[in-house]
Amino acid sequence: MLNRRIARVVALQALYACEIAGEDAIETTLDYVARMHECDEDQVKYAHYLLKIALQEIESLDEDIRNHTANWALDRISAIDRNILRLALCELRCCSQDAPFKVVIDEAVEIAKEYGSPDSGKFVNGIIDSVYKAYTKSDIRKESTADGTNAQKV
Repeated sequence: MLNRRIARVVALQALYACEIAGEDAIETTLDYVARMHECDEDQVKYAHYLLKIALQEIESLDEDIRNHTANWALDRISAIDRNILRLALCELRCCSQDAPFKVVIDEAVEIAKEYGSPDSGKFVNGIIDSVYKAYTKSDIRKESTADGTNAQKV
């Protein structure tokens, strides 16, 4: 059974490492982190999928974060919180059929509490909730397709 929490944490740690050290060693980093967490094949696939989409969509995800963080520059948000937000928004956009929004938000908040600062859970919850409401109004979410690509939901 796929434990997505572990896959999300692996994706977070790999995305964080990529932000700090650069994207050059993305596959090596993901493999290393997955081995640390003793991930099964499905967990590695899901972590890789999230990481791939987050990196492809990073500018758009960052724009969404900026639009919902009043008076906060993106670089003022801790790297952990910023990457938790990126991955959660990625799931809300691209995995809406596989992961209900309440689960995505709850998981992001719990991961933020575990890996972020004492206030990270509340901060992440507020931003994701605000962005999700905007997504549902504009229907920007994407549906996952069988081949791992995404189709814009219209």
